Amino acid sequence: MAKIRHVRVWDRFVRFLHWGLVATFAVAYFSTVGEQWVHNWSGYAAVALVLARIVWGFVGTPHARFADFVPSPRRLLAYSVALLRLREPRRIGHNPAAAVMILFLMFMVIAIGVTGWMLTLNAYFGSEMVEDLHVLLTDITLVAIAVHVAAAVYESLRHRENLVWSMVVGTKRTETEHGSGPEAVEVPISVPEPGVTLPADRGVAFTK
Repeated sequence: MAKIRHVRVWDRFVRFLHWGLVATFAVAYFSTVGEQWVHNWSGYAAVALVLARIVWGFVGTPHARFADFVPSPRRLLAYSVALLRLREPRRIGHNPAAAVMILFLMFMVIAIGVTGWMLTLNAYFGSEMVEDLHVLLTDITLVAIAVHVAAAVYESLRHRENLVWSMVVGTKRTETEHGSGPEAVEVPISVPEPGVTLPADRGVAFTK
């Protein structure tokens, strides 16, 4: 039986940026009626947090770096195939699907911030087109957030690990011996070349 231990995965800055973004986005969303400065500055703060996260993605701790979790198209396809087969491997850091969602959400927060800032300029003040785009981007982001939360719940149940709590305390479970099943850590997944079909038991391996 594998010996369970916990390792530090998310550093304090990553956790601060994550929950800070949750807070600032929520404040910006729920302050559209009332004090406009609250809405504006919470939106600017959200954009600043995303920009800080981008910088940290190049100079931060190992699992915070984009090089650790941003997948190639081939790796994303491999993970997606495994996910559809309910055989996706567990990752200590972000899995490929989560990585894509993270990049998408960062882009959307910046886009929302830019369109919101444009509405404060004389050139675009009162522009229905920019305002409609601002609202549309927000609505799309809300749907993406719902998918992100649902995926975190699914992964938590699938791998028997509270991912939300991991983002609070910064640690995740690992094993010190070889294991298999949902607890295992990801290893490379073979993707067949076009026109080649692998047997049902090929393509995904689990090991520590």
